[in-house]
Amino acid sequence: MSSSSIIDPNPATLPDIMASLPDDTPIVMLNLLRFRQTARYKEGEASYSGREAYQKYSEVAFGKVQGVGGEMVWKGRALAGVIAPQEEQWDSVLLVRYPSKQAFMSMLADPEYREATKHRTAALEEARLIAMQEN
Repeated sequence: MSSSSIIDPNPATLPDIMASLPDDTPIVMLNLLRFRQTARYKEGEASYSGREAYQKYSEVAFGKVQGVGGEMVWKGRALAGVIAPQEEQWDSVLLVRYPSKQAFMSMLADPEYREATKHRTAALEEARLIAMQEN
């Protein structure tokens, strides 16, 4: 992928995005993930795959999700884009419910969570994180 791959939230736009979400209502985050063949950290390539690096992130992250009252709703393999650009392919899809945007933001601010995100960044070739509201 090109250097324009999207992996992490943009710190410049994240506050405005969070402000646009409704207060005190559950949100579900749609995660679309494409893994690197080999995890790539700032120091260089790791001796393990992107999928393995994402597992290191997940070991911390899902505990933090539960710690703020959230839950994994669904996770699985992406099979095919039925209505999607042909070049857009994903390896994994996750739906994670948070009790509110405030709970999500408190998780993002957690120091242990922030440290674990280095594994997520190293793991991913491309990602999408889409906030949704149930109705």
